[in-house]
Amino acid sequence: MATIFHVDMDAFFVSVEELFDPLLKGKAVVVGGQAHERGVVSAASYEARKFGVHSAMPLRQAAKLCPHAIFLNGHRERYAESSRAVEQVLRGFSPLVEMASIDEAYLDMTGTERLHGPALRAAHRLHAAVSERTGLNCSIGIAASRLVAKIASDQAKRHGILHVLPGQEATFLGPLDVGRIPGVGEVTGRHLNGMGIRKIRDLAALDDAVLRERFGRLGLALAGKAKGEDAGGWFDTAIGEDSGPKSISHEHTYSEDTADAQRLESTLAKLSEMVARRLRDHGLYARTIQLKLRHQDFSTITRAHTLDQPTQLDAKLIRESRALFRANWKPGRKIRLLGVQVSSLTQSGGQMNLLSGGQDDKWKRALSAIDKLRGRFGDSTVSLAASLQGEFRARVHDGKEHTKNK
Repeated sequence: MATIFHVDMDAFFVSVEELFDPLLKGKAVVVGGQAHERGVVSAASYEARKFGVHSAMPLRQAAKLCPHAIFLNGHRERYAESSRAVEQVLRGFSPLVEMASIDEAYLDMTGTERLHGPALRAAHRLHAAVSERTGLNCSIGIAASRLVAKIASDQAKRHGILHVLPGQEATFLGPLDVGRIPGVGEVTGRHLNGMGIRKIRDLAALDDAVLRERFGRLGLALAGKAKGEDAGGWFDTAIGEDSGPKSISHEHTYSEDTADAQRLESTLAKLSEMVARRLRDHGLYARTIQLKLRHQDFSTITRAHTLDQPTQLDAKLIRESRALFRANWKPGRKIRLLGVQVSSLTQSGGQMNLLSGGQDDKWKRALSAIDKLRGRFGDSTVSLAASLQGEFRARVHDGKEHTKNK
């Protein structure tokens, strides 16, 4: 029988901010931007949550609910550094670690009893180690499946440990709201509620064929999850198996809609730089680049182009995103959001371009040095000239990086 831990950091972004400013402890804190800005909450302290503030909520709404809160822009580099410190602790307990996002991870603890003791004792040791070595608190769920372990860690919030013993999955899951199942979002939840399914036990009692007919492949995954099984999506791969990202993207929402062509193209260049850096971080090359344009009236278009040779170079992504933008933007029309996404990712850059005269290799060496500087001092340390007027803060939410205007 497998033994799986799900480690979820408690109010991670806020807790990291508290390490740098202890005066924030015990106060209502919102990370993600200033109260008057357009954008959403990345994280909220437990004190702010008492007033109804939660992640993904518009900042302005959070300010109305909790006007006395301290609003912080956030520091992506700090969160990434703390995440790496947490991961280092986790790898001291198991060689099979999967960082599900910047603030949560799965550990396969099967067969580690001799080294760390029974599951519950090992969890207490891990709990203490994370706190002592990083200054951060976490919650841990223990179960025979990743899905149940994840739900258990959520139920253990905050700073707790919950062990669901093998054979007790139905008893544990049954009374919980169906929305507690990972992958059941607002839309799917409404559909299930419309079918009279409100608790996980209601879902587990439903015939698999009904779910398959109503939801297709998702229905089969839901049927398995309701029984506590690892099914569908993230749970299809083994812990520690690096499947790598399928796409990489960055988006930027302006505080005020703009039709300034120079500002828009500078923003595109900055987004392309950030995407290119993440490609290099993963050792990947992209063949398809996609532009996302959201207008003032919220109408949104996406346009993509496939390259002859995959790339991870800033200049090439900037050139392609700019070409897509110029072909699809009507001058004078205000833009609310810009996004750059790359896909068709490979681990090889394809055949060497003999006509480039070795310029690609020179760029790679230069960008490698620049990446080291950015990793140490922040993304804004070095930028290409094309992106200098497109500077903005980057924030991280649920493991995915987004951006916010200064």
